[in-house]
Parts: sequence; C-alpha cells; structure tokens
Amino acid sequence: MSLVRRKVVDFETLEQALKMKQKGGSHAHKSLAQILVGEFGVDHNKIYSELADLYGFKKINLAEEVIDENRLDFIRKLWEKLPENIRNIMEHEKLLIFKQTTDNPPKYVFVAVDPTSRVIPSIARAVGAPRYETYYISPSDYDNLLTKIFPPENEYLKMLEEAGIELQEEEDSEDDALDEDDLESEINKSVLVNLVEGMLIEAVRQGASDIHIIPSDARTSEIMFRIDGKLRPWPLPKKVRPEALAAVVKDRSKNIDRFEREMAQDGFIQREIDGHWIRFRVSVIPIVSKDYQHKLESIVLRVLDDRKVITDLDKLGFQGKAKESFIKAISKPQGMVILTGPTGSGKSTTLIAALHYIMRPEINVLTVEDPVEYIIPGARQIKIGPKNNFEQAMRTILRHDPDVVMVGEMRDKETAEIAIKMANTGHLTFSTLHTNDAPSAVSRLYKMGVEPFLIAYAINIIIAQRLIRRLCDKCKKPMEDLDPAIPLTLGFTEKEIQETVFYEPVGCSSCHGGYKGRIAIHEALYFSKAIRSLIFTAGSDINEEAIRNQAIKEGMLTLRAAARERVKQGITSLEEVAHATQED
Repeated sequence: MSLVRRKVVDFETLEQALKMKQKGGSHAHKSLAQILVGEFGVDHNKIYSELADLYGFKKINLAEEVIDENRLDFIRKLWEKLPENIRNIMEHEKLLIFKQTTDNPPKYVFVAVDPTSRVIPSIARAVGAPRYETYYISPSDYDNLLTKIFPPENEYLKMLEEAGIELQEEEDSEDDALDEDDLESEINKSVLVNLVEGMLIEAVRQGASDIHIIPSDARTSEIMFRIDGKLRPWPLPKKVRPEALAAVVKDRSKNIDRFEREMAQDGFIQREIDGHWIRFRVSVIPIVSKDYQHKLESIVLRVLDDRKVITDLDKLGFQGKAKESFIKAISKPQGMVILTGPTGSGKSTTLIAALHYIMRPEINVLTVEDPVEYIIPGARQIKIGPKNNFEQAMRTILRHDPDVVMVGEMRDKETAEIAIKMANTGHLTFSTLHTNDAPSAVSRLYKMGVEPFLIAYAINIIIAQRLIRRLCDKCKKPMEDLDPAIPLTLGFTEKEIQETVFYEPVGCSSCHGGYKGRIAIHEALYFSKAIRSLIFTAGSDINEEAIRNQAIKEGMLTLRAAARERVKQGITSLEEVAHATQED
C-alpha cells in the first residue's frame, strides 16, 4: 500500500494487478512490480525507486559516479570471462557487475533495474562472489552505462580510421582549461571539423530529429541522436574535449558568438547533405561543471529537413471524423484552430499542412514564429526577436491586412486575447498550446484569463496530438499468452479483443528495438452548438469532463481511443498505448 500512499499507482490499478497475479498463467512468476510496469504502463523508475527505499537497496545515479577507463576495463574483462548462459541471463535481467570493493574478502557490487530479482543470488554464486551487494539503477542509466562499457561502432569514425586519420587524445595536465589560443588551434584541426560535419551528415541519414552534445566531464564528450523520440548514443573517441567540440560547432553557426561562454545563445547551421539543403537550429546553454575552472556548454541542434514536412492532409493520418472536422474548421473564413500537445508531437507539421490546404494567391497569410523553422511558400513569415516580441508582432500584423494568421504559441494572456480577438474579427487564426488533451485546452485558456464567451465563439476546433512509435514490419510478432485483462484496462471491449491480432516489438537489424518510425494520433474537439453552449454557460467552472463526454457523443475519438485503433490496425503495441496516452 506504500505505492498507493505515495501516489505511484492508484488503488484500482493496484487491485487489478493483484488479481492478475493471483490468476496465475503467464503472470504467475512475475512480481507485482513487473506486472504494474509491463501490463499497466506504470513508470518503471517510480515503482522500483520506491521499492529500493522500502527494502533498503542503495541507489546509483550515473551522473554522480566517476567511472574511469580502469573501471570500464574491469567490467569488460569480468564480463568476457562469464559463461555465455550467465551473460544471457544477466542481459535479460538488465544486471551488471559494477565494481569490486577492497574489503577482505572482496565484495562485488551489482547494479540492477530490478534489485528484488530472484535470480541475483544464483548469478552471484555463478560468478564466484562470496559476498555481494545490489544497487538499484534506472533503466536509462543502465542503458547509458552499457553504452559506456560496450560502445556501438561509429561508422563515420571507422571511415576515418580506414583512411589513416586519427583523433589525437589530449594529455591530462593539472591546468588543462583551454584559453582562446588553444581553442583557435583546436578549431583549425581538420579532424575535429570533419567529426562535426560527419555528425551532421549521420544525424540526417539516420533520421534524427535532434542532436545533443553533452560534456561528460572536462575532458570527454557525448553525442546523442534523438531517433523516434528516444535518445541514442553516437559513439565518440574517449577524449574529445567539450570546449573544443563546442567551439567548432559555434564557429560554424550563424548568429552565435564563439567567444561568449557564459550566456545562452541561439543560431543556425545550413548544409547541403545528399543533394538537399538541411537547416540545423542551434541552442547553446552554459552548464556547471564539477571543476569550475572549465566553462562547459550543452548544445542541442534541431534537424530541420524540409523533406519530412507533410503538406498533404491525407498523409497526416487523421482517423474517424477527425479529418472531416478539421477540414470543416480550417475552411471557415474566420475562427481559431488550436493544436495542442507536448514539444515534438508534430503540431508544427499539422499546422503547415493546414496552411498548404487553404493557401491561395488571393489570401494574405502571415505567421509569427519563434523561431521560423520551415519556409512556407506563399506565406509572409515574421521572426520574433528581442526588439519584436509576440505581443508587439501581433499588434503590428493587424495593420498588415491579414486574412490568415498563424501564431507559433499562445504563451500568455495578452497573446491569447489578441489571437482570439483576431479570430472574432474576420481572421482565420492558427496557434498552439501545451496541454494534455483537447478539453483541457479550454480550461487552460480560461485560467490564462480569457473569458468563456470569447473561448466559446472564437474557436472552431482544438486538436490534441501525439506521435506514437510504429512497430517494425520486418520483425513484429503476434503476442503469445495475452492476458485479456491488459487490453481491457486500456479500453478494449471483449469483442475487440477476440477480433484483434495484438503485436509486440522484437528487434532486428533494420529497426531500433522493435520500432521504426512514428505515426500521429489525434483528438479532434470540434466546436458544435452543444460544445459552445457548455463553455458559454460554464461561468467560472469549466467542466472538462462534460465537454469530453459531449464530444465523444458527437463522434470524437480520444487520444487513447485513437491509439487503440492503431493497435487494431497492427501498427503499434499495447505497451505504446499505455505509455503515450492517458486513461479516457
């Protein structure tokens, strides 16, 4: 009940998990925590971190650990000595020998994503550990540790090696902070320049949406690509200096001062890659190092590839009545169209497709963006800057005779009110919000200070959107021994369970752990007379549940219902539905 008291799970979910375990079958040998994580989508780290506290297991935070090459070599050599069957079990359990203490006799320290696993004592005996201790490690830290121990091969570096080109490792010294002359020397090293250029090329070819350049410490760096929503390492040599790497990236970026290392900066890089012009939006933020002598910076590059921009509404993947409602809403001469969802959920893509659908020579389309990511032919795009904020830009474009206006995001009451007033005075207005679903966008606007009558009669539609991972068509397989309680908890009917083939991820050479690519799901809240009436009469009490129920009655699919449809089509898994959507 500790999990319920600490609000890790609710009582109903815990009760269902207990019943599932008591029923036996394929769940008989699983722990309650494994069932909660695997079948109900409860966050692994929350559950097992709580269990670690409950049972007295120490916890390891990889960011706070100093793991030198000697430690990594020790782990590798120990791993290579283990019999293959033991290695297979440890891989399955996500269990590693992390270190050996200097006690007499010595003690092995294991790290495990499930420190309560019953196989750990057997593994300890098998590896000859007379004494051992188990620490809890989060799944993300485990994956990062595994990558440090067994780094995947970097094809680009392999090509450099085959060409006889090596990145020189720096000698450690007591005072090794780089001054400006050192940085200039590093920037002019062609190999480091080639490494950065290769990183940009590989990110585009691998379909990454973002590149993260992270200082591990004063002497080593990490590069991660975000692919299908997950960060994946792009291996580097052991000692690539963060300051030098940052200097090269900044030197190649427009609007960024290479010598400024104490202030956040934004800029961009443009490159022709495989015959196409690609833009990279660059964000540089100073971060604190353990050694204050070094001025380290975190860098994230957003990959802006125009080839990925969808301009055809048919390719957005609307389901049920969503497409019909969306076209009806954007075809009106005035009113507001709002896209809502977290960062990276595809809101900009949907907005661009909508603008392409309505674009005609006889209408004036203006956009206000921060920053302008994609060029939209036929639109006049305004970039927000220090001397021209959202509110100022919005007031200015009213004098620019617009027919259609797109506002990148409604961040405050002033911007929201101006956007909604535009929608009420003969302009078709598009914008975005950050909320969990469509009905909660109504509450968000009210809490920002927008009056209910303005919300009710200015908005045409609110679309909530998510991107969920697609199962790899080459390796996905039907689930075996499926417990009907799992799809039932996600909202499937008994009839749907009987008629649906449920697939699960496997993993092969052509995908990333069983998934390849992503697809959108939408929740389209069209403002019918009944919906407008509910909002208009709500006064100071916006009832999201009443709005949601009325919209469902009128044919709206919730995000979870839309995700269920993707499962029925064999496109995604039950696991992805649980992780990407909330309960209806």
